[in-house]
Amino acid sequence: MQITFYGHATFKIVTPQGIKILIDPWLDNPQAPAEKDLGVYDLILLTHAHGDHLGNILEIARTAATEVVAIHELQQYLLARGLPNITGMNIGGSYRSKGLTITMVQATHSSSIQEGAQIVYGGEPCGFVVRLEDGRCFYHAGDTGLFYDMKLIGELYSPEIVMLPIGDHYVMGPREAAYACKLLRPKVVIPMHFGTFPLLTGTPEALEKHLKEFAPETKMLVLTPGETVEL
Repeated sequence: MQITFYGHATFKIVTPQGIKILIDPWLDNPQAPAEKDLGVYDLILLTHAHGDHLGNILEIARTAATEVVAIHELQQYLLARGLPNITGMNIGGSYRSKGLTITMVQATHSSSIQEGAQIVYGGEPCGFVVRLEDGRCFYHAGDTGLFYDMKLIGELYSPEIVMLPIGDHYVMGPREAAYACKLLRPKVVIPMHFGTFPLLTGTPEALEKHLKEFAPETKMLVLTPGETVEL
């Protein structure tokens, strides 16, 4: 599995069979590298409707070659804006596509779209657990606070790699993310959603400190925007 970090909460995943996945496609975020893959992607997963996660979805999912997966209300919103290939689902369900199993799990956050002075409901926020063709599994938590049912996610799906927010203020901070690793028991945690804005003050250094307390068996992997690793 190949993982590329594009800053904030945006990741490209290339599976063992070459399926290209993009998660939360904010490709022009303040951390984004100058060079990035603009597609075509096989799958785009949307964790919620906030602009820093919908990002460039209207530009990069314009053809039916790209399948977008989102919660039902967000699916309906994007269909009304002309995107041709969107699969809606809901929390607790699993969807099988292109040899992968995509499970939508809860996140503790909010989800809406700002259109001028109007706030449009974007469905509930979520995270995604994705099981690859070779049986390995990763979990992108989206924007979330800590919740104890992460223990169920760990027990049911055993994700080896988790992407967790650590920025604090709008999402979990480093201490909460380290405790999430205690509940999830992954081999690797990749911190995300930190440093993009001044309010997001959580740091990988703080996460590493708290991992020693709560989940010393979990290895932290910090990716700089534009960096690619194979796991």
